[in-house]
Amino acid sequence: MVDIEVILVNSFTTGGAGGNPAGVVLNADKLSAAQKLKIAQAVGYSETAFVASDEVADVEVSFFTTTAEVDFCGHATLATFYTLYQRGLLSAGTYVQRTKAGLLRVDIEANGKVVMEQQLPQKLAGFSYQQIAKVLGIDSKILASCQLPIEVISTGLSDVIIPVPNGYLDTIVPNDEVIAQFCNKHKVVGFHVFELCSPESELTASCRNFSPLFGIPEESATGSACGALACYLTEHTALGSDYTFEQGRAMKCTSIMTASVSSNNAAISKVTVGGFANIIGTLDIIV
Repeated sequence: MVDIEVILVNSFTTGGAGGNPAGVVLNADKLSAAQKLKIAQAVGYSETAFVASDEVADVEVSFFTTTAEVDFCGHATLATFYTLYQRGLLSAGTYVQRTKAGLLRVDIEANGKVVMEQQLPQKLAGFSYQQIAKVLGIDSKILASCQLPIEVISTGLSDVIIPVPNGYLDTIVPNDEVIAQFCNKHKVVGFHVFELCSPESELTASCRNFSPLFGIPEESATGSACGALACYLTEHTALGSDYTFEQGRAMKCTSIMTASVSSNNAAISKVTVGGFANIIGTLDIIV
């Protein structure tokens, strides 16, 4: 039996409030996958990150939901590097983390903001308005009125990017069972639904994320999906290459994420997502 300290962190906070909680376990080299899953279940957050040493990268990080290991998690990455910074284990600078999504760069700024590089986008599939309308319970004509496609994009995890007209986002009442069945059938992680904000707003879009297949009915901040959304907007709109996303409003837990996309001859060459975090406590778990 081993006594494990889990550091509890809110990621993508705004003014120290809101955000999405993640667990962070340091010195996790000797923990088995079964132990990590047990810890993640005891923590009960959407994801818990486990930090281990690596011969090439600065750290190796694995991510567990309450049901399974996932290849990457944006808000848990932010929580991890903010924790390492706050505990004096890393200083401001540039680092590389090994994940199951690959070797990814992470920058820690002097003010504590963490900016993480994501995988280059992969467009994996597309769905009709009629297919998604049945799952979300929104009329297909309403979805079509956005005049934007519904696509599966991955910058580490595969999410269905779904635009809705302004004013409809908060009206969605997700059916966890139906969404989970759809995601399982089509081998995607979840739905990332967004509405564009007005041009005078400081926000680019407001978002909601549903991943019930992985035990996450709704999440208040999803860094990987916001990276995918930034790539989607770069291709399909003229909104530029730097974005600010709000998520969690419907959960009364607003989170703010920044995202930037670099392109070379119209091809995306770099995707980053950043934000702030706040340590909210610790938890001791025996496994």
